[in-house]
Amino acid sequence: MTGLIVVFPNKDNATNIRNLLARGGMDVIGVCTTGAQAMHYADTVDDGIVVCGYRMKDMMYTQLREYLPESFEMLLVAAQDKWSSGDVEGIVGLSTPIKVYDLLNTVNMMLQSMDRRRKKRRKELKNRDPKQQETIRKAKELLMTRNNMSEEEAHRYLQKSSMDSGTNMVETAEMVLSIMAE
Repeated sequence: MTGLIVVFPNKDNATNIRNLLARGGMDVIGVCTTGAQAMHYADTVDDGIVVCGYRMKDMMYTQLREYLPESFEMLLVAAQDKWSSGDVEGIVGLSTPIKVYDLLNTVNMMLQSMDRRRKKRRKELKNRDPKQQETIRKAKELLMTRNNMSEEEAHRYLQKSSMDSGTNMVETAEMVLSIMAE
């Protein structure tokens, strides 16, 4: 799940930005005034965007960027002279005063970019090497032999087990092979 987190030292500014994003059809999971609060919200989702000013009550935006997981991006809303001279990875800048149109388009662009990267990662995961395919095939054969399952049932069993345990299908197949081979 992608989360939008708004962080500004002034709670009213943060609320106003959240309201603009909400009117644009975006779901904001958190509005806060400190970087620590933003980190708490970031822990609840897989990836997301932090919309923030250059300074929070407890840290600068560069510090918050360091503490955020790599799967997060940051939209810095500040006067251009406040931006770091060195381009920090994962930060997009929007100069003040902001226009609603620019804010919404920038966040939409960032969300689309994250979605493309997520789809690319999923596609890479699906492209298994021959050794991994062989492991899955052996696990399915073992399930078919020992549990009288069809190939489709064995495949579905591996898929469901992998989703339930939070592991990928190759790891689940390896677990099945190690458990059932004993």
